[in-house]
Amino acid sequence: MKRKQALSLYLAGTLGQILVVSLLVLFLRAWGLRVDYETPIGLLTLILGGLSSAIWGAIISIRYHHSSFKQLLRDFFQVNQPLSSYLLVLIFLVLDFLPLVLSGGMIIQAWYLPIILFLKALVFGGIEEIGWRYFFQPTLQEKLTYLLSTLFTFLAWSLWHLLYFYIDGSLATIHFLPFLLGLLSNCFILSAIYTRTRSLWLCVMTHALINCLSQLSSAESVWLSLVIKVLIILLAMRIASSGGEKVRV
Repeated sequence: MKRKQALSLYLAGTLGQILVVSLLVLFLRAWGLRVDYETPIGLLTLILGGLSSAIWGAIISIRYHHSSFKQLLRDFFQVNQPLSSYLLVLIFLVLDFLPLVLSGGMIIQAWYLPIILFLKALVFGGIEEIGWRYFFQPTLQEKLTYLLSTLFTFLAWSLWHLLYFYIDGSLATIHFLPFLLGLLSNCFILSAIYTRTRSLWLCVMTHALINCLSQLSSAESVWLSLVIKVLIILLAMRIASSGGEKVRV
């Protein structure tokens, strides 16, 4: 399978699947049915939509790289990574949530809540990385710079998220500018981690931790958050450019 064909099939499959699910939800709600996390049909649509990037990422990646599902599973659960790679994740997480910590915006009501949220976020969040960072962005980077590849991934990932938020019923509550800025910085975080480490597991874990910690957060300083996001993007570009293999930033 050629590169352009693989990229096109991934986007068509991923966005096409979640769009079809979104239209199904639209019709179901028009018929007066409740579709959300608390209904069986709602959970089914969330699973079908939420797994779209993982499903198509797995299918296209295996075909494009002449790999196997067994190898994908091995990469997904490969927790045995160098300490320096985990420290890199920690640095990004500390930076990303520093405004919340400084403003007292982190709320943990029970010690076990972060664990539950993290496990949930692995399935509804981290698994997306099979498509976006494991296949899509690295394939873009075969011909494009790291910066352009990350921005293209951000655009596609943003559209995917908006469709997903329509499915789960939260689209009307989203503050779009803060959300998109956060998604952009997360895109740089995750792409830098994968470009530097080539670890699917680290991206899955980081994505899940970001989702988990975000659900434990409340208010934050807007201006400090903006400054931190700029620093994260600059740091991500620096880390990507200093990886073991030659990367055009």
